[in-house]
Amino acid sequence: MAATRARRSLLGLFVVVLAAAGCGDDSADDDVPSLGADIVAAVAAVEAERGAGQEYFEVTAAALVTNVFVAVDDATAAIPYAFIDGELLPPEPRLDGASGFTFGADAIAFDADTVLSQLAGEVPDATIESLSVEGGDGGIVRYVALVRSEVGGLLEVTLGPDGAVLAVDPL
Repeated sequence: MAATRARRSLLGLFVVVLAAAGCGDDSADDDVPSLGADIVAAVAAVEAERGAGQEYFEVTAAALVTNVFVAVDDATAAIPYAFIDGELLPPEPRLDGASGFTFGADAIAFDADTVLSQLAGEVPDATIESLSVEGGDGGIVRYVALVRSEVGGLLEVTLGPDGAVLAVDPL
């Protein structure tokens, strides 16, 4: 569990840095609806590359990149991929010692076009930095948006597949 939390923290930092690098103006709001579509497209690209039925630890979409962590060897290692501008890049080096819950592509059940719409409407002055799909117990998933307030604070917002806000945690 500690390895999963550390991986999530490092990934979150990586996503925030990448997202901040690409969010110097209000155009980031134009990318919000595409984050869900980027997750779906990235998973489809991995399944086309590796074959259907892959298991994932996490998929995170930000303005510049979608990171996909494929679980391998009974979820004891991960193969990270980056999906940029509709293209799946070659895999990064294997990450041994991974642990945590996994999910299959069929567990992703949100409407990619609207999952962030409600959140964007509720916090119009904030920036949605990323959207993640994370594995949960029994192959379920949770959808988590990283939101930066207009004054710079970060919130982790857990969403339902319909975009309903289920929980908000300050980071």
